[in-house]
Amino acid sequence: MIILVLPVAACEDFLDIKPQGQLTQEVFPTTEADAILATNAVYTTLRQWHYHSGGYPILDIMSDDAHKGSNPNDQLPTLGPYETFDYTATQDGLDRWWSTLYEGIKRSNTVIEKVPQIDMTASLRDRLVGEAQFVRALLYFDLVRAWSAVPLVTTTEPPLKLQRTPADSIYQFIVDDLLDAIDVLPLKSEYNDNNLGRATKGAAQALLAKVYLFMEDFENAEFYALEVIDSEEYGLEPVFANANGPDGEQGTESVFEVGAIAVAGGGSGGNQYANTQGVRGTPNRGWGFNRPSLDLQNSFEAGDPRLDATVIFLGEVIDGIEILGDGTTPDEIEDDQGNVIEIECYNQKVWIPGLSTDTQFGHNRRIIRYADVLLMAAEALNENDKPGPARQYLNRVRERAREGNAGILPDITETDKDLLRDMIIEERRHELAMEGHRFWDLVRTGKAAEVLGPLGFTAGKNELFPVPQTELDISQGSLTQNLNYE
Repeated sequence: MIILVLPVAACEDFLDIKPQGQLTQEVFPTTEADAILATNAVYTTLRQWHYHSGGYPILDIMSDDAHKGSNPNDQLPTLGPYETFDYTATQDGLDRWWSTLYEGIKRSNTVIEKVPQIDMTASLRDRLVGEAQFVRALLYFDLVRAWSAVPLVTTTEPPLKLQRTPADSIYQFIVDDLLDAIDVLPLKSEYNDNNLGRATKGAAQALLAKVYLFMEDFENAEFYALEVIDSEEYGLEPVFANANGPDGEQGTESVFEVGAIAVAGGGSGGNQYANTQGVRGTPNRGWGFNRPSLDLQNSFEAGDPRLDATVIFLGEVIDGIEILGDGTTPDEIEDDQGNVIEIECYNQKVWIPGLSTDTQFGHNRRIIRYADVLLMAAEALNENDKPGPARQYLNRVRERAREGNAGILPDITETDKDLLRDMIIEERRHELAMEGHRFWDLVRTGKAAEVLGPLGFTAGKNELFPVPQTELDISQGSLTQNLNYE
């Protein structure tokens, strides 16, 4: 018996030994420096390629603003089903998007759970926890919009089997996180240059306003949007192109953006979001996905400068470089009746000057910018029967868009609530085109079936994505599928 027991005991002791020379949750984070590193790791999630709806900008592709892009056959099985709403639970990308969002939530939970236990400067401790709460809220906002009821994970040691938490509870959790963050986060002006890009009070207020719009709580949406406006921390870039371009990085219009540097690979500080959409061919700036649609191009008002600042056309010269495009991509695509339905063009909002594809990794993706806040305020005010102030903020966006040309984009004078609502949503389309907002705006305002129905959208189904089949399999029955995806 002694001979048999000793080896077993020795084996158990060996398996219980903690890895030497490696960070574990027991030893990290335990210092103030650790707390900063752990919080920085939370932000790193936002530079992962899969954070961007699984890697590809499927939210624009699913809207009326864009097509798959690239050459006709490139990634067709991967992206084609999103354009035609034929995707299923096994569709490539959904599993990566889901898992990356939860990876970021895990990192956020580590900060929120562990940092309060560290003996460190109280104000810094509270700020770091608030930053993690902001990012966690942002990630859960993506999850609940995409899948509705999702597992709510709030600890670093969750149970092995998780069930879906009702969407109302997820939204309330997001609201609570953001309210806590608002209480402790600094204003943007209170950060020094080395900390620009971290979550701010204004970013949390702006995100909360957007969350309330999705909840159709227009009173609170108005309140928090106006809090951002009244703070006088933000403004509009005089030139529209700078709102997304390198000259406006962390500038007056930036409420929250994902910082990046021009090196390939998210782990090194780069962000592949723009490379995925960059000009394909000559000059070679990327893969060329997410091509602006003719429907979007034709929807702009006459003379609107935002059209040229949104779309790169073949033959255009940008930064001294002529855009020739991709030889394997048709300049025009026609339907069976010979009508042109698509042209080769690219998303100019992700253009970065430079001489290689690596420069595209330096694009700072704007998650929330001040023009979005102004339009959120306009929408909420209109829903709250305040058309005068609503038009005021709507027209501030239009004033910047015309860039001093009084002959275009006249001020909106409409007073009818329903008509003004449509005008605000249309203004959002032109101001925020190709930035990932349009699909969500159509869904939350109930316009998706009307606008996207001809493209394949099915009401009662395509407002949400199917839960990835891999997650259903792993759950062993604790997770259920969304309606009409069985």
